[in-house]
Amino acid sequence: MSQVTRLGRFPGLTRLLVAVGSVGSVVSIAAVPTAAAAPAVPSMAPPPVRDEDRSPVGDHLVVTVRNAGASADGTFQVDCHPSRGTHPDAGGACAAVDRNTRWGKDVFAPAPKDNFCTMQYGGPATARVTGTWAGRPVDATFDRSDGCQIGRWDRLVPLLPEL
Repeated sequence: MSQVTRLGRFPGLTRLLVAVGSVGSVVSIAAVPTAAAAPAVPSMAPPPVRDEDRSPVGDHLVVTVRNAGASADGTFQVDCHPSRGTHPDAGGACAAVDRNTRWGKDVFAPAPKDNFCTMQYGGPATARVTGTWAGRPVDATFDRSDGCQIGRWDRLVPLLPEL
């Protein structure tokens, strides 16, 4: 009454078998391991930041903001781990960068050139961040010229002012 139909193979993982009833309805689905099973996939979680990856003086950033408004413009120092400096919210600024730090990725990298970005203007504010983060030099610029740039800025609030 039922027949077994092989629908395909997922390379190195499983063979999918489907039992189909006489009227074409699916009765059961089973995943059967193939002979050559794929090796175990390592954990995708990044390893913790090692002490040797940190700057000997800690993470230090200089943030210069322009055209964001009188209360937000200026140059601010931020030291993290422990948090301190002239930034109005040094602890929050360090937490924002920590929250966006991923192993093997530059938290301050520019938006990819091939991204599709909304054509919206977020104002004339600009920022430059220089210094050291996780033992690596930082020299990044930010603006709010389109949706990608606005998103990139907003991910680092309160390191960069909320607008």
